[in-house]
Amino acid sequence: MSTETEAPGILSRRITGPLLFAFILGDVLGAGIYALMGVLAGEVGGVLWAPLLVALLLALLTAGSYAELVTKYPRAGGAAVFAERAFRNRLVSFLVGFSMLAAGVTSAAGLSLAFAGEYLGTFIELPTIPTAMAFLVAIALLNARGIRESMRANFVMTAIEVSGLVIVVVAVAFLLGGGGGDVSRVTQLPEGTGVATAVLSGSIIAYYSFVGFETSANVIEEVKEPTKMYPRALFAALATAGIVYVLVGLASAIALPASDLENSSGPLLDVVAATGVGIPAWLFSLIALVAVANGALLTMIMASRLTYGMAEQGLLPPTLARVLPRRRTPWVAIVATTVVAMLLTLVGDLATLAETVVLLLLFVFVSANVSVLVLRRDRVDHPHFRVWTFLPVLGIGSCILLMTQQRPIVWLFAAALLAVGVVLYFIARWAGRREATRS
Repeated sequence: MSTETEAPGILSRRITGPLLFAFILGDVLGAGIYALMGVLAGEVGGVLWAPLLVALLLALLTAGSYAELVTKYPRAGGAAVFAERAFRNRLVSFLVGFSMLAAGVTSAAGLSLAFAGEYLGTFIELPTIPTAMAFLVAIALLNARGIRESMRANFVMTAIEVSGLVIVVVAVAFLLGGGGGDVSRVTQLPEGTGVATAVLSGSIIAYYSFVGFETSANVIEEVKEPTKMYPRALFAALATAGIVYVLVGLASAIALPASDLENSSGPLLDVVAATGVGIPAWLFSLIALVAVANGALLTMIMASRLTYGMAEQGLLPPTLARVLPRRRTPWVAIVATTVVAMLLTLVGDLATLAETVVLLLLFVFVSANVSVLVLRRDRVDHPHFRVWTFLPVLGIGSCILLMTQQRPIVWLFAAALLAVGVVLYFIARWAGRREATRS
């Protein structure tokens, strides 16, 4: 059916399999890998590849649940829609969606600040917060223009992100070919640290580099042949990201000692510099800017589609489900999430909030894994992906394990955010009942 004849309120299916693969890959790779090696080196020394591999396996557990749920119920809204069906409790569904929304807009605010900070400062000095806000407006305009245009931009930016990581691996390969580097470092742990302790600690950090697949659940209404395309794109993107991460981890350890990586604010820049291949520093700054911009675009696409999906479910005001007549994009949801992200940039320092968002994401993933088990008794009239039952069970266990590693202050902050969500939920219900009474 052509877009011109689609019913009002229905999003246009314009995302092909390759575009969906690039969407997920771009969101999983994100900007974090350009700083991740230094943080990981402080936990595991030169054994950077191990926690990255373990984190990939942990992410695949929950990804299996998403593959089943998304193909079974191909609607925007992600984990909030699944929770609504599984638990039949609108408050639980709202809190799951609210947690994901908090994660999305806060992540976008943080990325906009990163874009406007030292990365952009390599080329031009501008005031951080106004620049971050202007950046978010630009992202919103691209988001509103259309999903096809946004996905094409993501395709190009993902290619640039990957090319930067490929440069790291190839440069270190040349270093090895010339007799440089030290392969023995890839098995060296920090003194006095056991293998299991170090790898678990590192995996908790590395896990956060793989969680971008939740974003893809919120564009499923715009994917062509979602039942066939989504599982292929999801698992292929995660596997590709895992391979790239492991290769970058190995390359980083070979090129530099763990102490040099740990003390560097731009570890991959230092890795490339150590190879002596002559890659200019400005090139990696540009690649980092592209990575940050891509992460922000994908996050805001997710946040706006999640808002749209929750509005369709009646969990948020119906106004948020309005779409542009010709573009078929949820413009009210885009405006609302952009305004919230812009306000969050005023906080400036989002470190503790970012940690809280991670905890909220784990709450979302627990909900998704439980939902897939509860909804096994619900039959649908179309074929869909089915994950092995033991994988969601292991997924729940992995999320709980990662939750136990969070600081008490983060738990308190997350509880406060959820309390705010509960208040907003009951205010929305009260407003809905009042409007119904008037009509």
